[in-house]
Amino acid sequence: MKLLPLPAEGQTPVRVLTIAGTDSGGGAGIQADSRTMALCGVHALVAVAAVTVQNSVGVSGFHEIPPQVVADQVRSVAGDIGVQAAKTGMLASSAIIEAVAEVCREVGIGGGGPTPLVVDPVAASMHGDPLLHEEALDAVRNTLFPLATVVTPNLDEVRLITGIQVTDHASARKAAEALHALGPRWVVVKGGHLRSSQVSTDLLFDGHAFHEFTAPRIATGNDHGGGDTLAAAIACALAHGYQVPDAVAFAKEWTRRCLAAAYDLGAGHGPVSPLWRLHQA
Repeated sequence: MKLLPLPAEGQTPVRVLTIAGTDSGGGAGIQADSRTMALCGVHALVAVAAVTVQNSVGVSGFHEIPPQVVADQVRSVAGDIGVQAAKTGMLASSAIIEAVAEVCREVGIGGGGPTPLVVDPVAASMHGDPLLHEEALDAVRNTLFPLATVVTPNLDEVRLITGIQVTDHASARKAAEALHALGPRWVVVKGGHLRSSQVSTDLLFDGHAFHEFTAPRIATGNDHGGGDTLAAAIACALAHGYQVPDAVAFAKEWTRRCLAAAYDLGAGHGPVSPLWRLHQA
């Protein structure tokens, strides 16, 4: 695959901001975002929205950061360091979502601003543990999605947000249209959770045309952090000036390589791993 360019030694890399929750097990959330950003040659900026208590088996609790503190983190780094792209992950509550949307508009992230925004609408962990208060789904639909350059829900999140159960190609297209009607510029309906298919097809839609990105399904239970990794890789490519279809194509292959390199960790699901990048010339 064609990798993103690495900065020369001493050269300031492009900067990508992740606004998300932590993962104490190191497999998903901000930790997964930061790993992908680093190994893509990008400097990761961080605004912590929640602290989770989790390991490879599941999430046993989480603590929300005060919304103003979340917004202040974004404002602080955007004003001093500068941001070439941003992504969201676990935002936990409607109050945090509203605060994030307000500060993003203020500093030019998403919407009509110069900085692209990837929204990964994290609603539940891969184990089914809730990571978003139920009432916050309306804030996702009405406040966050209209700001997004790209949204990247998995099929469970598609169902929660639109009420559409994706089971095949036709229902994936219907879901993409419903998601796009909520206001994002582009929608990615991820096919990784459609276990009945022999391939994993991600569907990209901009309101006019559909693009499909298909890869062989990798038989592994070690897929923790796969969604975070895909969204982070899209943000990294956008920060380098890629157009959205090219950024999604890059991220799809990046995530496939990370799945192929996934490793065992703990008693549950191990993480996808971008460490394969260290072996490339």
